[in-house]
This record gives sequence, structure tokens and C-alpha cells, in this order.
Amino acid sequence: MKTKLLIFLGLALISVHVMEVQAGTYTALDWSAALDEAVGEHKKYVAIREERIERLRRQLSQADPETRDYFRLNENLYAEYRAYVCDSALHYLNHNLHWAIGHGEWEAVDNTRIRRAHLMSASGMYKEAAEDLEMVNRSGLSARLLPDYYECYRLLYRELGMYTQDIYRKKHYHDLSAGYEDSLIRILPPVSSLYRERKERREVVAGNLDEALRINDTRLSGVNRDTPEYALITYHRSLIYHSLGDREEEKRYLALSALTDIRLAITDHASLWNLAQLLYEEGDIERAYRYMRFSWNETNRYNARSRSLQTAGILSLIDLTYQAMQERQNDRLRFYLWMISILSLLLVMAVVWIYYQMRRLGVARNNLEQANEQLRMSNHIKEEYIGRFLKLCSAYIDRLDAYRRMVNKKISGGQTEELLKMVRSRDVLDTDLKELYNNFDTAFLHLFPDFVRKFNELLQPDERIMLRRGELLNTELRIFALIRLGIDDSSQIAEFLRYSVNTIYNYRAKVKNKACISREDFETRVMGIR
Repeated sequence: MKTKLLIFLGLALISVHVMEVQAGTYTALDWSAALDEAVGEHKKYVAIREERIERLRRQLSQADPETRDYFRLNENLYAEYRAYVCDSALHYLNHNLHWAIGHGEWEAVDNTRIRRAHLMSASGMYKEAAEDLEMVNRSGLSARLLPDYYECYRLLYRELGMYTQDIYRKKHYHDLSAGYEDSLIRILPPVSSLYRERKERREVVAGNLDEALRINDTRLSGVNRDTPEYALITYHRSLIYHSLGDREEEKRYLALSALTDIRLAITDHASLWNLAQLLYEEGDIERAYRYMRFSWNETNRYNARSRSLQTAGILSLIDLTYQAMQERQNDRLRFYLWMISILSLLLVMAVVWIYYQMRRLGVARNNLEQANEQLRMSNHIKEEYIGRFLKLCSAYIDRLDAYRRMVNKKISGGQTEELLKMVRSRDVLDTDLKELYNNFDTAFLHLFPDFVRKFNELLQPDERIMLRRGELLNTELRIFALIRLGIDDSSQIAEFLRYSVNTIYNYRAKVKNKACISREDFETRVMGIR
């Protein structure tokens, strides 16, 4: 009887576990395994989305640009790109805006401008978003578009309040955002998804977390899994558990949200960043690093400038992760060295073995010193460039703020022609590029002060590079400076130096032809310059 009872209880537990997994209520082991698997197979999910996009592109290429079907296909492509590649989503919205204006469909014009402003607000293009919204006639909006209009203004001012450094403007922006949220809630039906979302966030801010969970339960019950809405609602649920201090539930719902993002090939997400930080704080460094690296690659694919600012903290965390992993490896290496020393003492009578071991240890020590030297050089390079990167970021933020104030002043003063003349000029861009390259040259020569001399030693005497007065590096030297730093991909070098890939190939080939050593060994010798 006892045996039958135990079997029954075991089967019941297995059934409950299966039901929980099917319902999305993963345990820690379940969600971590599922998330690791999804990260490993993410290219499969990307291929599915790319296939949908390619199918829509083919349909668009065959559609008559004068028909409504052309507008619909552009709209579908925007929907595919909205959470996948920011630039492409804006591209198709721009096409639809021109179509709607050309065909006099003014509701479609307003709808497209609101969508474009929402996307720009979310990706850091605040001035452009504000300009779009100012072109929307509030009094002429249909009841269908009014909630989107208020929601877009709420998001814009929330983002401005979040990132401004001016405490007075911060309060002003937050007040404006709250005002538009009040207007939004007044016109939304209580059963709408947006109403429930905003109501839930208000309850969280007010500290009514049980009520927020109840609203979230209602939202979850109305959506299917593997949808963008499910990813968003589970992310919001993780924020509630964060406020409750329930770390395990917070991680679980972040994992569910991230898992859905990956399976849908959504690259614009925050769930995996937050989950990685929680895992890092708990000491699960390897998994945290893997998730951070994957999330960073996805952020680069999304290609929105605000995401780069948002991931600055993640980059710092990655650096800390590297240091922690290296420390663990050093501890392990010290342990091995102690074991070798003990074994050497025990085998002191075995002269041949000791001699053999000493030779092995000598080679290992030499390799270790070389590895440590490379690590020191790598860390020195990272410290030098990270410091300059942060300084440049701060300087560019100050410039952008000064430029924004100047633009606001000129617009307020009606100096639009002068402002248009300034915008069309490339002087600011050229100055910034010159400063960027000068910073790069200075940092590089600080790391490798003898680079120019040693580089010229690799060239034939009559082909050596002579720098002009005041010039730190020229284009040829800058290309091979990037190669010395480990960036040997011509497309990446071309992007940084603002040349075509063919131009970079030609420069590299031209310099190699001037070498006094083998062309095949030239770049290897450049990498050896200290």
C-alpha cells in the first residue's frame, strides 16, 4: 500500500511539473536551460523573421505605388522592423508618410507621424519626435488616433525627463508626461490593454503592489505566449516583483520576457540586460557574461543611438565580469602551481623526472609571462581608450545640449534661415571628425610612442612615410594602427575612417608593396610592434 502511495505521489509531482512548464511557470533550472537553448539557436529565429521580411519586400516590389496595397505593405514592413532594426522601421514609415501626403489621406498622415514620433522617442531622437508631433493638428485628430497621440507625448516627455541633466527641466518634463498620461487614461476604455498597462504602472508607483499584480494577472490572461505583448507584460510583472523584493520571481519573469524576445527575434529589449545584472550580483558570472554579450550584439543590430547610451553601464559590467573571470583563472593557476610544487618535493629522488618537470615548468613560466604581458598590454589599451571614450561621450553630450539650446533660441527668435544654413554646413561634422581622429592618434601614440619609427623600418628606405608638420598619423598609419589594435576587418576600418572598403583594401595593398619584408609577414610584424 505504501509503495502504491509513493508511486502515486511521484506521478502527481511529475504531472504538476509538466503543467507548470507548459503554462510558462518555469523553475530556475527550467528557465535557465530554456534561455540558454534559445540564445544558442537565436539565428534560427532571426532567419524566420528575415524570411517574413524578404517575402514582404518581394510583394512590395511588385505592388503598384499608387495603390493602397503599397501603403499596407510598407506598414507591414514597418511592423516587422519596429523591434528589430530601428533605421529600417523609420525608412518604411517615411515611405508611407510621403505616400499619404501625396494621396491626400490626412488621417493616414497623422497616424504615420504619430508612429514615427513614438519610434523616435523610444530610440533617442527627441527633437525629431517633437517636430513630428507639432505637425499633428490636435483638434483635427480622429477619436481613434487621440490615445496614440497622448501616449506618444507621454513617452517623449518621460524619456526627456529621464535623460536630461537639468533638475528643473526634469521635473517639468515629468509633470508634462504625467499630464498627458492623465489625458490618456480619461479617454481610454477601462478594458483596453493600454489603459490596464498605465493603470498597473500607477499602482506600482503608488505602492499598491497587490493591486498591480491583480491587473497584471488580467493582462496576462488576455494574451498568447510567444507574442510581443506577452514579452512586455512579463517584463512589467518582473518590475512589480522587484518592488516586492522577490528576487526569484523577478528573475523568472525577466527570463520569460527575454525568452519571448529571442524567439520572436526582437532586438530592442531590456529583459536580458536586467537578468544578466541580477545573475552577476549573485555570482553567476559565466551565464551573466554570456547573456550580456548576446544582448550587446542584439543592441548593435537594432542600431538606435539611445540604446548605446543605455548600455554604457552594461559595458562597465562586462569589464568587471572579465576581471572576475581572470581572477578565478589566476586562483586556479596558483592552485595548480602549489600542487606542482608539492609533487616536485615528493619526487625529489627521481632526478630525471625532476629535470623533466623543471623544463616543463620553465616553458610554462615563459608562456605565462608572455600571456601576462599581453594581458597587461590589453588592459592598458582598454583603460586608455575607455577613459578617452567616456571623456568624448561627456563632451559630445555637452555639445548636443549646447546645440539644442542654440537651436531652441534661434527657432524662438524666428532665425530659421540662419538655422537652416548652419544645419546644411558640414563644418561641425568635419571638426568633430578631426577631433575624433586626433584623440585616436594621441591615445595610440601614448600606447605605442615608437610606432611610426618602427613602422617605417618595415618599409623600403625611399618609401618611408614622412608626416607633415603638426600631423600625428596620416591615413596609411591610422589604418595599420587600427590593425595593431586588433581591428583587421577592412569594413570596420572603412566605417571608422569614413572611406569605402575598396579604398581601405587599396591602401593596405599599396603599403605592403612598399615593404622591405615579405608581404605575407607584413601585418604580423606590425602586430609585433611594442
